[in-house]
Amino acid sequence: MLIVGLFFICGIGLIVLAAVETWGALDPRTDFKVRERFELILECVGLLTIAVASLELGQTVLEEEVQRSVNISSPTRVRRFLSRFLIVVVVSLSIECLIGVFQFMHGKPEYLLHSAAIGLAAAAILATWGIFIRMNVSAEELEPHAMREVVAEDKEVEG
Repeated sequence: MLIVGLFFICGIGLIVLAAVETWGALDPRTDFKVRERFELILECVGLLTIAVASLELGQTVLEEEVQRSVNISSPTRVRRFLSRFLIVVVVSLSIECLIGVFQFMHGKPEYLLHSAAIGLAAAAILATWGIFIRMNVSAEELEPHAMREVVAEDKEVEG
C-alpha cells in the first residue's frame, strides 16, 4: 500500500511541477522568446507523461495487488497485469520519442538518433508484448476456470 501511495504522491507532485512550469512558459511578464516557451511547454508535456504513467502504475498496483488480492499464478492475471504495465511504458516512450523529435529537429539534430532509439524501443516492446499475448492464449485455453474466476472477480471489484 505504501508503494501505491508513493506512486500517487509522485504523480501529483509532477503535475504540480508541470503546472508551475507551464505558467512560467506562458506568463506574459517574462521575456522568453517563442522558441524558449515552446521548449518549456514540451518539457511540461514530458513531466505530465511521467505523472500519468506514475498515476496509472499506482492504480494498476492498487487494483491488482490490493483490491483483487491477486494470485499471480493464473495466465489471465499475469497477462492482464503485464498488459496494463506495458501500455503505460509503450505510451510513455512513444510520447517521449515525439517530444525528443520536436525538441531536436530544429535545435540539435545530432540527438535525433537518441529519439529514434526510444521510438524503436517502444516498437520492440509493443511487438514482443503482442507475441506474449498470442502465445498466452493457448495457456488460457488450458485453464478455462481461471478465466471465469478473473471475470467474476472483475465484476465484483468494479461493481
